[in-house]
Amino acid sequence: MINFNYQPASYFNGTGPNTLICKLSYPESQWGEEISIYANALDGVYYYEAVDFYGNDIKLNPEKSPQPLSLQELIFMIETMDVSPSTAQGNIQLTLAGIPLAESLLYHELERYFSEKRKTFGMI
Repeated sequence: MINFNYQPASYFNGTGPNTLICKLSYPESQWGEEISIYANALDGVYYYEAVDFYGNDIKLNPEKSPQPLSLQELIFMIETMDVSPSTAQGNIQLTLAGIPLAESLLYHELERYFSEKRKTFGMI
């Protein structure tokens, strides 16, 4: 059973002001797109940023939080990522419609969640 309430104590181990929360791969996309989600700390608040190869302005919900996200909140963030159609580069909207393969050193059950979801939809 996946613990959707899991929340890391912190995103940072003292080695820098930002950290990689997770990496998402979309193997069904034509180019095998990847999106990385980072957390940045500023004045005790975590700010989130999604980065892809094309430099799209990917909107995240939430954009910031006072504490690390729970697994459920991170999944919601991933599944609701969006871009403005007028500024989208590549086929990012089609990519975001897919189900990613997920990797995370902080959220160990994130990979399992998306693997099970891909299996449910016949992608594995």
